[in-house]
Amino acid sequence: MSRPRTLLALAALGLLAACATQAADSVAPGAPGFLLGLWHGFIFPVAWLISLFVPEVSIYAVPNNGGWYDFGYFLGIVVFGVGARKSQIVYRDRVIREKVVTGSHRVVREEEE
Repeated sequence: MSRPRTLLALAALGLLAACATQAADSVAPGAPGFLLGLWHGFIFPVAWLISLFVPEVSIYAVPNNGGWYDFGYFLGIVVFGVGARKSQIVYRDRVIREKVVTGSHRVVREEEE
């Protein structure tokens, strides 16, 4: 895709996103906040699987207190949940561990069969 087309597509998506609105009754001051958002983000994979079969289970609390709940939900998924980076890379027949040497920027790789 050429550069002008990419910029035009991004601008169109930005304008479309700017039209999004949130229902007034979906945000409430006393509703679940940051900590529950963090928890809901962390348990997202399990809650999602259960929600496929049990209609009363949801993966996102509505109403919630808005931005702080969303931020906690995001952190729960990306930092602590399924998106968390693993320190160990596992291949089919070997394990590679990477460690940073203290006091330097060197990375040491250890392989095990």
